[in-house]
Amino acid sequence: MRTRYWAGLAVAAFCLTGCKGFFDALPSTGGGGGGTGTTTLSSGDIYVLNVATSQMVGLFVNAGKLTTLPGSPYTLSAAPIAIAVAPNDASLYVSTLGGIFVYNIDTSTGQLTIGNSGQPISSDPATSMQVDSTSTWLVEGVSGASNLFAIHVSASTGLLASNTEQTVVLPSTTLEQVAISPDNTFVLAAIGSAGTATVPFNPNNANPFGTVGTINVKNANGAALSVAFDPVVTGSTAPRLFYIGETVATSGSNTGGLRAFNFSTVKEITGSPFAIGGLAPSSILPLSTGDFVYVVSKQTSSGATGVIAGFSITSANSALTLTALSSGFATGANPQALVEDSTHTFVFAADFGGSPDLIGYNFDATKAGNLDPVISNATGTDPVQAGAVAALH
Repeated sequence: MRTRYWAGLAVAAFCLTGCKGFFDALPSTGGGGGGTGTTTLSSGDIYVLNVATSQMVGLFVNAGKLTTLPGSPYTLSAAPIAIAVAPNDASLYVSTLGGIFVYNIDTSTGQLTIGNSGQPISSDPATSMQVDSTSTWLVEGVSGASNLFAIHVSASTGLLASNTEQTVVLPSTTLEQVAISPDNTFVLAAIGSAGTATVPFNPNNANPFGTVGTINVKNANGAALSVAFDPVVTGSTAPRLFYIGETVATSGSNTGGLRAFNFSTVKEITGSPFAIGGLAPSSILPLSTGDFVYVVSKQTSSGATGVIAGFSITSANSALTLTALSSGFATGANPQALVEDSTHTFVFAADFGGSPDLIGYNFDATKAGNLDPVISNATGTDPVQAGAVAALH
């Protein structure tokens, strides 16, 4: 982690603007399978969207202290919806009710500078978006529209490389979440009760989209809410698995499930769907090492408090297996997103319903994938409705 001599000044400047309580003593958060406590470790930079206050907050953990990045918080012209960071860390995109805006990232400080003279690069109020691994295509979708869009952008500036948005028609007007495979060959789109759209992708084509296919929901009463791909691990050229988070996919009182598919065969693996201890899987986070995957549920059958389920990933005799960790990990109310920081030290959860807004987890000493909640705090003057979080790579 780079040393930031300005950290104390940034905190002081931020708190002069009325953020009482932002850096108060960290509240304790329980977590099954791991301990609760503090940390002396540091993280990479993360960015949180506060929906209720139309702000974006830049943060990092500095020797165990949650610290604001210079220039933070950033006032947005309209309520934010989604956020995405280009894989080369040059640009950050924020979708709002007023369109999609691009920010240039100073990777030495984490500070953001709005691009395109403060004007949106697209009028789309994107529900979900992601940048491909070449950092030249922003793929996004708008709930209520039946199209998936690809915006050609400059890898260095994030600005438009073409004024024409490429489109492909989806088999539903519901759009929950999109994901691009790390090898740039496929896009997944969770489209609610219609299942998950699978779209071939080639960043070298003028229109990168291919012919749309569909993976139906496991249960006719269910809905696909979230999608994700495994990283490309050492010795491979493509991800091993991809994931779909669905409602009404398993039995019991908490019926949300994690479906896992072999990427090369598009076949569901043995044991899938896997129970996640909650009702509505809002975000799936495959760890960068390829050893574990986590899924957070917005709520459980007992209330709005969310839960994170974790699974280890193993391969034996060419068969991939997911094994549930011994217990779930508590988070706040109505959690929306999970992200791993660039140092691969922390997992952060953004909680739309607060209690608290942001929780940072370390991996406990067992190295068995268990998450220990060690940082938790508000991301502004509550209620802020922390709706999304993104990290530098």
